[in-house]
Amino acid sequence: MNADLHCHSYYSDGLLSPTDVMRRAHANGVELATLTDHDETAGVFEAHDTAIELGMRFVSGVEISVTWGEEAHTIHMVGLGMDIYNKALSDGLASVRSGRDRRAMLIGEELAKVGIEGAYEGAMRHARNPALVSRSHFARYIVETGRAKDVKSVFAQWLGYGKPGYIPHSWATLQQAVSWVTNAGGIAVVAHPGRYRLTPQEMTAFLDEFKSYGGRGIEVLSSSHRPEQVEIFADYARRMDLLASRASDFHAPGESWTDLGKLPDLSSDLKPVWKALI
Repeated sequence: MNADLHCHSYYSDGLLSPTDVMRRAHANGVELATLTDHDETAGVFEAHDTAIELGMRFVSGVEISVTWGEEAHTIHMVGLGMDIYNKALSDGLASVRSGRDRRAMLIGEELAKVGIEGAYEGAMRHARNPALVSRSHFARYIVETGRAKDVKSVFAQWLGYGKPGYIPHSWATLQQAVSWVTNAGGIAVVAHPGRYRLTPQEMTAFLDEFKSYGGRGIEVLSSSHRPEQVEIFADYARRMDLLASRASDFHAPGESWTDLGKLPDLSSDLKPVWKALI
């Protein structure tokens, strides 16, 4: 199945409307879609209606920011197939969103120190929802000023881990995030695990803890994974009995690592997460 179970609209840090995201997914042959905006489900209704109108299958989704471990790693977790009306989930996501504006102000202050003035105001112009201003909005502003050729370059020079505009933040705990999703009837999935600065021992410890709280899946195929990383996380899925997901993490045309629905197939010996969803 051409399932794409991680993408974003302008309700968080994507550029397209939920309708246009679903239309693009359908045009690219996606058969099962979701919308996983950061800490926000407001676009799910529109995406669902469009997907069904186009004849695609659809499951609800969200991407939750998590702080984990003694070194306070930021890790993202996708929730799939949950009841978005669930009060504990809604309240939890609201609590995570509440810290974003303060972090954005601090990012703006740090960027000003290296000569990028007006970054906070510029990022806010790019954010449809001020409560969900993110590093991607800062990156688009910096590209707009002509200081970088594209968003990826901005992260590499200014906004990635250890760079001048990187501001650590305390998000939800892993236990909270997993419980919000599972108690709302959904499946918790680790997003793009290849992007985290975890040793193999730390990754195993993280996944053990994730499973102990009820987490069930891992993105094996992610647009940011190199071929060797796909094999590494396929092996984690096999050894730790995790459901495997396939996810473009699409944000915008020309800005994302790959387009909606354009990832290769999962290895046939893995257990696809969508078999537990539909």
